[in-house]
Order: sequence, then structure tokens, then C-alpha cells
Amino acid sequence: MSKYRQILMKYWGYPAFRERQEEIVEAVGAGKDVLGLLPTGGGKSITFQVPALASEGICLVVTPLIALMRDQVDNLNQRGIKALAIYSGMTAHEIKIAYDNAAYGNYKFLYLSPERLGTDSFLERLPLLHVNLIAVDEAHCISQWGYDFRPSYLKIAAVRKYLPDVPVLALTATATPKVVQDIMERLEFREKLIYSKSFERNNLAYVVRHVEDKQKHLLKIIEKIPGTGVVYVRNRKATKDIADFLKTQGISADYYHAGLSPETRDWKQQAWKQGKIRIIVSTNAFGMGIDKPDVRFVVHLDLPDSLEAYFQEAGRGGRDGKKAYAVLLYNHADDKAIKTRLTKSFPPRETIKQVYQDLCNYLKVAIGEGKDMVYDFNLLEFTRLFKLDQITTFSALKILEQEAYLELTDEIDNPAKIIFLVERDDLYKFQVTNEIYDVLIKLILRSYTGLFNDYVKIDEQFLANRLGITRDELYHMLQFLSKHHIINYIPAKSTPFISFKTERLSTQSLIISKENYETKKKNYSDKVSAALHYANTMQKCRSQLLLEYFGDKKARRCGMCDYCQRRNELNISQFEFDTLHDSIRDLLILKPLRAEDLIGKLNCEQQKAVKIIRWLMDERKIQYNTENCLEWTVDLFR
Repeated sequence: MSKYRQILMKYWGYPAFRERQEEIVEAVGAGKDVLGLLPTGGGKSITFQVPALASEGICLVVTPLIALMRDQVDNLNQRGIKALAIYSGMTAHEIKIAYDNAAYGNYKFLYLSPERLGTDSFLERLPLLHVNLIAVDEAHCISQWGYDFRPSYLKIAAVRKYLPDVPVLALTATATPKVVQDIMERLEFREKLIYSKSFERNNLAYVVRHVEDKQKHLLKIIEKIPGTGVVYVRNRKATKDIADFLKTQGISADYYHAGLSPETRDWKQQAWKQGKIRIIVSTNAFGMGIDKPDVRFVVHLDLPDSLEAYFQEAGRGGRDGKKAYAVLLYNHADDKAIKTRLTKSFPPRETIKQVYQDLCNYLKVAIGEGKDMVYDFNLLEFTRLFKLDQITTFSALKILEQEAYLELTDEIDNPAKIIFLVERDDLYKFQVTNEIYDVLIKLILRSYTGLFNDYVKIDEQFLANRLGITRDELYHMLQFLSKHHIINYIPAKSTPFISFKTERLSTQSLIISKENYETKKKNYSDKVSAALHYANTMQKCRSQLLLEYFGDKKARRCGMCDYCQRRNELNISQFEFDTLHDSIRDLLILKPLRAEDLIGKLNCEQQKAVKIIRWLMDERKIQYNTENCLEWTVDLFR
């Protein structure tokens, strides 16, 4: 058994790797730069965790998804593998302790948000870290052609200059051929080595239904398909409205979005995973790190902005290999809605500058100040106070982020944390002279480990219950200990953060580059157009449409989507259908023919020829011209 399989078995209990995983692991272990294209649920993390464990030193993992970062750190620690994370929103003292532990604490993984890479604190500590691998998750974020470009990812190439012999493993679940090449160029790959797993999902049936009453059709889907499901909508209010509607129909359902408290989100997520709730109605906040295998259907009530986003969300169905359905409910009102989003996603430059000025005033940042400062940020409160449109404001902030003026994080759940600041002898003296705090300190020391070396997450409600006091009373006791420098206490909170990458500028000095603005607008518009094309076309296999978008030009018909099901009703084999389809196309491209003449030129039973001709007419691939001859229409879908 290879050393990599031994590690896989020891820590994960798997006797063998999944498709493509072992090839990626061995290439990385040999010191090569690698781009891994693995679909959602394809086991991307294994491909850098295993080779990193097989080598001396620590692996730097760059990822923008803070919630997923912390989830992976927790999972690694539970397996007995030392891992830690540094990201926006941590205090300066937390960051210092984390870097010290990464340098001297025999840790194997250091997860970093990309904006940390350019900071002085990171670059000063980098020579002390014995780095064996740089893993770049969500690697499409480095490409301006990707669907979630983040300028901070561009700093990764600069880090490589300090680590010239360290290989890079870039990972993504969704990337077009253009993005694939851009990733490797921007990460300065020494050789372009790509390992990809087909995006084809043989057990997932893609379906598009053009319906006016989406709720009514949603009920039909839920009644027809047994098992658990996810329903995606675009806004928070709709999650509750749809869940309430389903409940009135006697269906077990609940809603989920990022605005709920961490405890509420965790409860709802666990209830759904355990089968206590059948349907979860959610914004795209639901799904990060979710790996429930038996999801039988994923329904989108609103069209996503890109096929990358749709493919990832739809791909959460059927991970157990059994048949599942990905259904998009669509009508022409969606056309107007998505075009409105396009307009709001790229507000005028003057609007962007006004949002910047309002933001600085809201956070009380003076001109020339603010660089590298991090602030709690409440978008809803901000837009209400300044009477701004939420979507337009969020879009303006993302454009300012892409121009590298600031960084806006997703909402982060930060649990309460403490670290002891005094030595054990001094702590004992304090306990003797402060009997009221002695019981609390003893309870903390019995309940948690590592308190003198690192920040440790604590459960405030658990501690309060054990002491027979309220959570508020516990808070004041911990604040007292922190004020007297016995501990450093960071209370729990859940909020997004804004970090300034430059000092505050005057609106006259704020430049929104025309080239970047127009390029990004066109890129976004192209992605919206691709999503609209997917929703509107009725003339090609859904799976083929998606796979060709991601560069698989040899994709086969799936045989399960709504298009293929209509074709299957002909009761003709795929080989016969394809042969006759191509013969009819070739004949009619040469010249229009009367129906009887066309049938006479086909080498098949008349009944089969008539069936396929009718089907091609229904699909608008052929039509009668003014001379009553059949002609082949311009085929945009092959």
C-alpha cells in the first residue's frame, strides 16, 4: 500500500481514492503544479490534505469561504490533525497567537483568507513557516473571467517568489476553458498540468419547466418525487413565504438564510440532514459544506446569475449515486428580473463613489485614514440610514472590492473565545484572593484544554448553566477577568466585516477603471445570457448544454432530461435517432424538400421517418417554407 493510501486509511478510513484524486495527490507529492477540476462533492480537500500530511512542514490553504475554512479546521482537529485558520474579523492578538502556533506548534495546515497574503504580519512570519504546499481552493476566483473574481487572489503569485520550490495545487468545481487557462497563468504554473473529472452526472435529470404558477408546480414536484429536497430562491423573505406555503399544504418544510442566528441555522440544518424536515427552502447561503447524500430533488424557483452557480447548487442532488432531479421553474417574468439585476449589479460610477463616501461617513473613517482597519458592517442598517437600494449598494461595494479599495466578507459566525494571559502560579494567586471567580476558572479549566497557548472556543450557555447563573451574568464575569488581564475574552457575534485596503480617498481621487468596469459588466452579461439560453432553449439535451459550457464538446445526451424524455417518446433507439436526425439535416441543408420526397430519400421505415420529422418540427428544427417544402432552420444548438 502506498504512503498516500496509508494516510487516507489512517485518518479517513477509506481504502482507496476516488476518481482522479490519487493522480492529483501523486503529482503534487512529486513537486508539480497541478490544477484539479473536481465537481461539487468530488473530494477536493483530500487532494491537498493527504500529500501535505506525507511531507514535513505546513500546508498553506487559501480560500475565501470562511465558514467552510473553519469547518475544515474543526474536522481536521477532530481527526487528530493540527490545523488553524486566520481570516478577517480576528483580533490582532488572535492573529499573533495563530502565527506563533503555525511557526512553532507543529501544525500541518494553516488556512488563510486571500486578503491576508499581502499583509506585513504574514510576510514577516512567512520565512518562519516550513511550507510544503500551497493549496488554492475556489481557484476560479483568481480569474476576471470567473464568476466570482476576487483581486486578493492575485497576491498568491507574489507569495510564490518567497517559496520558489513549493508546488501549488489549484482546485475548483466549475471553470470554463478560458478560466482554466487564466488560473494557470495567474498562478505562474511551471508546467500546465490539469487533472479533471467529468462534470457529467449520470444520475441527475435536469428539467426546465415554463410555468406561470410556480408554487402550484412546486407542489406537483414534491408530491411526485419521494424523499428530501432543497428549494432555492433569491431573497430571504421568499424563503419563509414558500416554506409557510408548503406547511399549509401539509408538507414538512422550513426556511434558511444567512440572516438567521447561528444557533437557528445550525438547528435547521441538522434537522434537515437528520430527516426531521423534508424540504429546506433557502437562499444560496445553504449548501456550503453540506454533503447530504440522499437529496432526491433540487428546485430553483428563480434563475441564478450564472450556469456555474446553477451547476453547483443543482449538483447537491443525488450524491448517493441514485436518481435525482434538478428542476428549474421559469417564466418570462424571470427575463425581466434578471435583466434588472444586471442593471443594478453595475450602477453608474457616480453612484459607486457616493456609496463609498456614505460608507466612510457611516464608519467614521476620515480622509487619509482607515488602511488595514477592519469594521463590523450591517448592510441593512447602512442602507436604511442612507436610504439606499440594497442590491445597488451591495453591487457598488463589490465593485469597490474588485478595484482593491476594500474587502467585504460574508456574514461570519464568531463564537466566544478566551485565552489565559497569566502563568498558572499567578492564576492560582488570583483564585485564592478572588473566591467568587474561583469556581468559574476551575470550570473553564476542567471543560477546555490548550487555554494557555491558543484561543479556545467556549460555550457560554453551557458554562452559565453549570454555574446556575444567567448568560448575561457570565458575560460580566468574563469581562471582569479580561479587564484584569487574567484572560482575553472575545464575545460571540455574527456579522460581516469591511476591511479597508487603502486609506480613505476623496471622491475625486477614487478611480473606477473604465476597462475593468466594462470588462466585468460584459463578463456578467455573458453569463446571464448563457443562463437565459439554458432556460429558454428546448432544442438540446440539458446535460449537453451544461457540459459544453464547461468545455466538454464530446458530451453525450443524458437520456433523462426534459428534452431527452420528449425524444424518448418516439420509441426509437438513440443510434437510429441520431442517424436519421443527421441524414435529415444533411439533406435539408442542401435544399428544401417536400415531405414525401424527404421520406423517400431516407433509408428507414416510413413510420419512423414520419415520427422524427414531426418531432423535429415540434422542436422547431425544421419548418415549411412558402413553397410547402421542409427546410432546416439555422441550428444554434449543435
